[in-house]
Amino acid sequence: MNDISEYHRRLPYGERVLPEPLLGGPFFPFEGDLQVVPLAEPVIPEPPRAGEPGGNPCPTCSDPDGNAIWGDEQWVLKAGFEPNGLPMVAILVPREHYRLDNLPPVLTATLGPVIQRIAGAIREIPGVGRTHFSRWGDGSEHFHVWFLARPLGMMQLRGAMIAAWDDLLPRVPTAEFQANARTVASALSSVGGTPLGVAAAS
Repeated sequence: MNDISEYHRRLPYGERVLPEPLLGGPFFPFEGDLQVVPLAEPVIPEPPRAGEPGGNPCPTCSDPDGNAIWGDEQWVLKAGFEPNGLPMVAILVPREHYRLDNLPPVLTATLGPVIQRIAGAIREIPGVGRTHFSRWGDGSEHFHVWFLARPLGMMQLRGAMIAAWDDLLPRVPTAEFQANARTVASALSSVGGTPLGVAAAS
């Protein structure tokens, strides 16, 4: 079991670390007087994630096709959990409940190609320059990969702060989100799988 390490012992808990390393950076979306919240003490053992024993039920298993816009026999792409500032924010999940460390080889072998397909499909949305993708995994045990569409030409949105920009930008109208979902699902379905939810609507 992981325990308090030398890394943990040297951190300034209860203090505010300085924001200067980020201020003025080309991708940092804030300026002016900023305060970093005080660094909290580590919580060990960590609280269970959704889907782990003692945690909340796994949301993906509780509602497998909730917010789904595309799926095949192995994977489901979900989007539109809440209004977004980016043209598309989506997660890819396996149909069965796995963690990254116990993902079966057959799924692991298809993960790279399906990421590649989704990244390309999201770039089919008008006005999208690139597709960013990340795996955080702190909210739910069920393996998932996030996809975020960076608008064309918006160079400030490059890098890890794109998720913060998603919260800051004006919300995408519902009709536009649905059209974007159909674009992505159609591009994916041209190779395999089926549009789902709002993406299946004509």
